[in-house]
Amino acid sequence: MLSCCIAALHSSLLQWRDFRRTRMALTFKAAFLALMLALTRAAPLEDSAAGDGDSALPDRCAGIEFDAITPDDKGQTFFFKGDHVWKGFEGDAQPSSQYFKELNGHVDAAFRMHNPENQGDHDHIYLFLDDKVFSYFEHTLEEGYPKEIQEDFPGVPTHLDAAVECPKGECVTDSVLFFKGPDVHVYDIVTKTVKTKTWPHLPACTSVFRWLEHYYCFHGHNFTRFQPVTGEVTGNYPKDARRYFMRCPDFGHGGERTTLKCSDFKMDAITTDDTGRMYMFKGSNYMRLDTHRDGLHAFPITRSWKELTNGVDAVFSYNDRIYLIKGDQVYIYKAGAHFTLIEGYPKTLKEELNIEGQVDAAFVCPGQRTAHIIQDFISSKSLWTPSHSAEYEVQKLQLGDEAIKPICTYPVPIPPSK
Repeated sequence: MLSCCIAALHSSLLQWRDFRRTRMALTFKAAFLALMLALTRAAPLEDSAAGDGDSALPDRCAGIEFDAITPDDKGQTFFFKGDHVWKGFEGDAQPSSQYFKELNGHVDAAFRMHNPENQGDHDHIYLFLDDKVFSYFEHTLEEGYPKEIQEDFPGVPTHLDAAVECPKGECVTDSVLFFKGPDVHVYDIVTKTVKTKTWPHLPACTSVFRWLEHYYCFHGHNFTRFQPVTGEVTGNYPKDARRYFMRCPDFGHGGERTTLKCSDFKMDAITTDDTGRMYMFKGSNYMRLDTHRDGLHAFPITRSWKELTNGVDAVFSYNDRIYLIKGDQVYIYKAGAHFTLIEGYPKTLKEELNIEGQVDAAFVCPGQRTAHIIQDFISSKSLWTPSHSAEYEVQKLQLGDEAIKPICTYPVPIPPSK
């Protein structure tokens, strides 16, 4: 039997059926697009004209080199240059002291601490100036600061070029990467030890920014995305930061993106994983939302799931894995800092789920172990049983005008444990 409430599911599915037949209700499109536009204000933005501003203030659209970049505890991103700072991805520069009143002059480096095991330190902003470090929380300087860098971060050099947090899973341990010249000093926040690496292939970073598990080295008015453990650079870099991280006249976001209209928008698939991250798919792109403070942003699907080159029909998540369905193929990826395709996949729908035909949508109810596959009917497939030698049921439910009626129930063998 379905684990979710049948009555509620019936109502939802009838609405879904009407939605599929009519493409999308205008009210849903307007509401979702409004949500998307609201959330993107916390993320790198699409092309728009910048304000005239004060001509005496530094202009980041002129192609300047940032001294430091960091988000604060609420997710607002600050771009530092000299004794000025920009809050967010649009707007004019303001004196740094407006937000960090103890600052006098430039900032060498900055990062937001990721230390969930120590809530007294987690989400604090650290700003570095010469041989001193400042710690702020909610834009209030912590008692006892500024300190010598060595007091808080033994083994880390002074007069830094850049810094960025690197949580466990993205780095080997919860760490901070400190950049100075060609060297990267990897500071373990638990053991308070430092390992030094040299990445000569990476440009000299004047600031580094982590956003949605991606790492960006800023140099001049350009940026280069890199892997935080090896420093590896893949893709076509460098790219102009004015096309991606700020609103500037004549610099469209990505150089080729256009804003979606309500009449153009149709979501192909959506899922939420075990950590609460939401993934929304449309065409060859997807959007991921971690929290309201991180914002919503579109990326090519191949950026995270390189084998999926032609979009997604349906998707669901279960037990640290994400199942993506395209045509008659099922791709299963192990979740983590990066998605890894499980060996032996893709497999056919018949092999993996014992169903055939076009899949329109799929979902797993919270806390349940059954995937519900929507075609012209629902196929419910158990994803777990106590014994791998046991059998489980696949139940098909028909979408009717008046009720959801069971059609048949039959046993199928459990696939081997992956």
